[in-house]
Amino acid sequence: MNASVEPLELTILMPCLNEAETIEVCVKKAMGFLQRANIRGEVVVADNGSSDGSQALARACGARIIDIPMRGYGAALQGGIQGARGKFIIMGDADDSYDFTALDPFVEQLRAGNDLVMGNRFRGGIKPKAMPVLHKYLGNPVLTWLGRLFFHSSCGDFHCGLRGFRRDAILSLNLVAPGMEFAAEMVVKAALRKLRVTEVPTTLSPDGRSRPPHLRTWRDGWRNLRFLLLFSPVWLFFYPGLALLLLGVVGMVWILPGMRFAFGIGFDVNTLVFTAAGIVCGFQAIVFYMFAKTYAIRSGLLPPDPLVARLRDVLRLEIGLLGGAALVVIGVVLAALAVGNWEIRGFGHMDPQQSLRIVVPSTTLLIVGLQIMFSSCLLSILQLESNSPAGMAPRALPSNLATSTESGVR
Repeated sequence: MNASVEPLELTILMPCLNEAETIEVCVKKAMGFLQRANIRGEVVVADNGSSDGSQALARACGARIIDIPMRGYGAALQGGIQGARGKFIIMGDADDSYDFTALDPFVEQLRAGNDLVMGNRFRGGIKPKAMPVLHKYLGNPVLTWLGRLFFHSSCGDFHCGLRGFRRDAILSLNLVAPGMEFAAEMVVKAALRKLRVTEVPTTLSPDGRSRPPHLRTWRDGWRNLRFLLLFSPVWLFFYPGLALLLLGVVGMVWILPGMRFAFGIGFDVNTLVFTAAGIVCGFQAIVFYMFAKTYAIRSGLLPPDPLVARLRDVLRLEIGLLGGAALVVIGVVLAALAVGNWEIRGFGHMDPQQSLRIVVPSTTLLIVGLQIMFSSCLLSILQLESNSPAGMAPRALPSNLATSTESGVR
C-alpha cells in the first residue's frame, strides 16, 4: 500500500483562516510532537480560504492542506475530519493559544478507549489576557452549565478548542453546524449517543495574532445558546409548557367557585381569563415538544427516546381524536348552559362575574379539545414511513466540501 494513503494513528487538525502570523509555529510544534512521541501521524490544516499565504507557510512546514470552500469554523473542521487519515484526531486552533507539543494526555486517553477527550481550560489554567473576562466568568461557565443540565454531560468546558477523538466515532454523529456552535454540537451529540467521554487539563495562552479573533462574543454566544435549546426540546418546550399548564389548571380550579384573596389582592374573572391562556399556551408548548422530538428523531438529529415512543403509542390517532372530541363535547355542553342562562335573562345584560365562570372553562375545553384532535393528526403524519430512505437520512456535508492538497505524513 502506498505510504501516503496508509492509515495513520493520529491526525493533528487545525482550522485556518488567515493565520499567517501563527500557523508556522503551530505546525512546527505539532510536527515536533509527532516526532518526539514516535507517533505515525500527520498535520492537517483545513484552510477556509485564507488570503494571506497561510497555506504556503503551513505546507512548507510539512502540513497537508485541505481546502474548504464552505466558510465557517464548523465547516472547516468537518472537511478536515472527513479528509483526515488518522484513526485519532486532535483538533486545535491555529492561533498558538494551545500548546501542540503537550498532547500526550490526549493520546493516552484515546488509546485507553475514550471516544472523545476534551480539554478543560478551567482545570488546566487560563493565562492572563488569554480569554476575555466576559467569556471567562459568564459566557463559557453559563453555556457549559446549561449544556450539563440539558444533556447530562460530564464536560466542564463545552467550548475548549483543543480536543481529541476517534475519527469514526465523531463521523457517526453526523455533525452539521457550520459555525462556532460546532464545538458544542460535538459534545452534545456525544452525550446523547452515550459515547465514552473524558477530560484532561489544558492550558490556554494568549494567542499570537495582532488582529481580532474570528469569534464574535454576542453573535456566537447566541448561536451556541440557540443550539443548546433547539437540541433540547424538553427544556425549550416541555418544561415551560408543563409549568404553564399546571399553573393555569390550579388557578382556574381555585378561582372558579368565586373571588379569591391572597396577599391582600383580589383575584376574580380577569385572572380566570389569564389562567385559561396559561392552559392553552402550556398545552400547545407540550404539543410542540412532541412534534420537535418526533421530527428530530426521524431526521437523525437526536437518538431514539423510549419515553417519547411510549407516549406516541399511548396517544395514538384514535385515542387523540376520541379524547379531543370528549373535551369538545363538554365544552359545547357548558356553552349551551351559558346560552341557556343568557336566554333566561332575555338575552340582555349578564353579570360577567357569573357568566365568565362558565364561558371561560367552556372555550378553554373547546380550544384544547380541538388542539388534541388536530395535533394527533399531525403527529401521525410525522410518523408516516417514507418511501425514500434517503429522504430521512441525516444531513451530511457536501461531497465537494474539501479538497486535499499535498501530503504531510510523518
